[in-house]
Amino acid sequence: MSEPTHHPLRAIALFLMAMLLFATLDTTAKHLAQTFPVPMLVWARYTFHFLLMLLVLGWSMRGRLIATRHPVEQVLRALLLVATTGFGVAALRIMPLAESTAIFFVAPLIVTVLAVPLLGESVGGRRYVAVLAGFAGVLLIARPGGTLPAAGVAAALVAAVAYSGYQILTRRIARHENAVTMVFYTALVGTAVMTLALPWYWSGPMPDWRQALLICSLGIYGGTGHFLLTRAFRLAPASTLSPFQYVQLVWATLLGWLVFGQLPDGLSMAGGLVIAASGVAIALDERRSGASGRRSARRS
Repeated sequence: MSEPTHHPLRAIALFLMAMLLFATLDTTAKHLAQTFPVPMLVWARYTFHFLLMLLVLGWSMRGRLIATRHPVEQVLRALLLVATTGFGVAALRIMPLAESTAIFFVAPLIVTVLAVPLLGESVGGRRYVAVLAGFAGVLLIARPGGTLPAAGVAAALVAAVAYSGYQILTRRIARHENAVTMVFYTALVGTAVMTLALPWYWSGPMPDWRQALLICSLGIYGGTGHFLLTRAFRLAPASTLSPFQYVQLVWATLLGWLVFGQLPDGLSMAGGLVIAASGVAIALDERRSGASGRRSARRS
């Protein structure tokens, strides 16, 4: 029996599982970054993701894993995701989990602004209001006189900018590329780049077997999470799933409290909620605009 092409409840369940895996990835990376160099953890995240995809899909897909119409965009997109991971882990190393995650989630707001000049999309006034509100939420978290380190806030913002570029390139080529191939290129390029640079950053203590398992798990969390996202987007459109990405903020807050004993203060919590509400508002407005466009196309 063929798999249904539209199954929103199953898609949402897969999407929420992916958000939990990404929050677990961040939690594990934050724990390990207290002992090991950040670049080494980035290398592990992509290398074990790459090996996992080869093991699971290499025998069946073979050449289709790397067959692409947009090799330059694929490589650039992967490099942006590597930068996202590196700066994201650097922020997590010195910042609480919840606040780092909240600042990172300004990426969809940046995408909304960049989509106009780079993708030719039209953005209404409601989305711009939501973007301004979202950046106000960032100011609540990274307010002057607050306790967050400036270097951590800067690293989280750079990660968000890099991720917005990654999302823009994803939108540009997703219609013409296999989703699994796109995930594979991020793993392939990330592994290649970080392995070539290995002699310049490999330092620090050698992990014991428990730490080695945690380091390996970074690639498993990331690879499995992206696989679940791919499956979810096959079962429901992005407009249905996008509002649920902010559930990762809930997971991050919970895991930050359980693992590190860290809870955001009142203003930081309010800032995170404002960012999440702004992102959800943008996603819902995009969904309404898409539905309206489809109705207009049917009438014409």
